[in-house]
Amino acid sequence: MEWHVTDAQSLAIIDRQIGEHIFSPAEYEIIRRVIHATGDFEYKSLIRFSENALQVLGAALAARTTIVVDVTMVQAAIAQNIQNTFANPVYCSMDTSPRPQKEKTRVAWGMETLAKRYPEGIFVVGQAQTALTTLVDLVEANEINPAVIIATPAECFNVDADKQRLRNSSVPNITIDSSKGNAVVAVAILEGLIDLAWLAYGEENQK
Repeated sequence: MEWHVTDAQSLAIIDRQIGEHIFSPAEYEIIRRVIHATGDFEYKSLIRFSENALQVLGAALAARTTIVVDVTMVQAAIAQNIQNTFANPVYCSMDTSPRPQKEKTRVAWGMETLAKRYPEGIFVVGQAQTALTTLVDLVEANEINPAVIIATPAECFNVDADKQRLRNSSVPNITIDSSKGNAVVAVAILEGLIDLAWLAYGEENQK
């Protein structure tokens, strides 16, 4: 991500307001990115990282693992950064042709199709609850084994239960424990992780 002077000033304000904390450097970078993107300091206490999620995701990005997202906004927002770094393939469930059934939404059918095609991919659900439900169902059925799942859809019917099911699984994950989640938050998390991973693995990937 390209930073400007005003961004640096905003991050400095965030650092001063948060002050001392117990987060790891990588966790804190993700948290401050989300606060910078949303202007909401409450995210300091809302982001949940499963054990080793950041390390696993960094390695998966460096390995050019396929990224699957739920909505076009997320795909478009990360496109330049990912192409300038690891160049992972990025697919959006909304762009996948829906099946001619009515049991699931278009985004859910698309997510299921892509998940079965890339069962060990990086999955990002920023907005669509039905996409998260589909992913968790596939994980519990042992049909897919994702590298990482980032899930930040806003709380509405049953989303909290789906997030808890994800946290209870063996899949590394990053979630939002709040109704404030949205695609903007997902983008901030993923952009931060791409930048961190590039710092750690970029030189090696350029060889």
